[in-house]
Amino acid sequence: MINVKALADAHYDELVKLRRYFHEHPELSNVEDATCDTIQKKLEEYGIRTEVVEHGGVFGFIDNGPGKTVLMRADIDGLPIQETETNLNQKRVCVSKNPGVMHACGHDGHISMLLTEAKILQEIKDQWSGRVIFMFERAEEGSDATQHLMPYLLKQNIDYCYGTHVRWDVPAGKINVEKGAAMAGGFAFQIKIKGHGGHGSRPDLSQSPIDCFHAFYGNLQALRMRDVNPLECLTLSIGTVQAGSAYNVIPNELFFGGSSRFFSYEHAGKKFYDDFLKLLKNECDNYDCTYELVRMKQPLLEVRNNPVCGDYARKAVAKYLGEDALYDVEPWMASETFGLTLSLFPGVFTFTGIANKEKGCGGNHHTPQFDIDEEGLRAGVVAGVGYALEMLAAKPEIEFKQNTEDPVQLGLRGM
Repeated sequence: MINVKALADAHYDELVKLRRYFHEHPELSNVEDATCDTIQKKLEEYGIRTEVVEHGGVFGFIDNGPGKTVLMRADIDGLPIQETETNLNQKRVCVSKNPGVMHACGHDGHISMLLTEAKILQEIKDQWSGRVIFMFERAEEGSDATQHLMPYLLKQNIDYCYGTHVRWDVPAGKINVEKGAAMAGGFAFQIKIKGHGGHGSRPDLSQSPIDCFHAFYGNLQALRMRDVNPLECLTLSIGTVQAGSAYNVIPNELFFGGSSRFFSYEHAGKKFYDDFLKLLKNECDNYDCTYELVRMKQPLLEVRNNPVCGDYARKAVAKYLGEDALYDVEPWMASETFGLTLSLFPGVFTFTGIANKEKGCGGNHHTPQFDIDEEGLRAGVVAGVGYALEMLAAKPEIEFKQNTEDPVQLGLRGM
């Protein structure tokens, strides 16, 4: 048996160095040019062939004889958040040097883990056969790169795929492999309702967008109960409502925005999305208003693990890290573009633990206090390399129904 843990230990210093570099130099979605350049140079330094998909990301390829093909993926973009000098209880080991931009979701950890996994698999290529593709995805936070990536992936003859996300509430050193959906699908909405304003004393001479929204929102709550099986999970929240500026003036427009999440597009998300739009049109018609979808994409699919791939992932964790490294945690209501990739190829999406209260690591994602216990990344590397080795060796034939949606349209789904 290959001692993957010893290999990860040997590369740990470089893993940490990579993580700290990317953490100090975060870039926002769609402008990750320096990040992509650094990734490409590192892969080529390791002797790995690279390709760049414009607006999509960087790919690395290890073509190593006959066998199956495994896709391994990391996302690379940061967030528009000003990082604090301290985490939950102490000074950070590294801080963003780009004001107002922060790796507040852990993508710096994802990049450094996947680069380290690529280096290890390249160094031990005499001990496995097949093909491994490394995908470093741009613009995951805005779901903007997938329209360029999905058509490209379908040309690569991929058999299995793998992704991971660091998680704030899983202890460092632990790995979670969910059965079924690991993360939610969902859709966001930003909508204008347009009416006809007027004096507050004569609502009969106006078409109030506020009245229209009030009716829509009230019926929206009932829609969730009518559309979705009570055993299915679906959440709905309105985060902003803006209308008017004076107490005695009926406004012309109202703007509102929010989001919905679900763990099954097929059984909950699709019908609720369709009926949401029907209800919006009907209420606008009832109140002589019109509407504009400022932003509302087709729903992002849930991140659903293939049962066979999930079993191999758990086997890899137990084999290379030990049974006690497996950790149970609830599925995550956040959303991820890897759900689109998992609709094309059988695969798995794991959670890599990075929480450590003593080190102050446990702040939630997308907050200024978010931080990573770098020890957790070592376990993530072992789990990733282990999965690739197990799949390449076992070569399981998996019964899988591939998503037949047009790949560009599939890639346009998002929050």
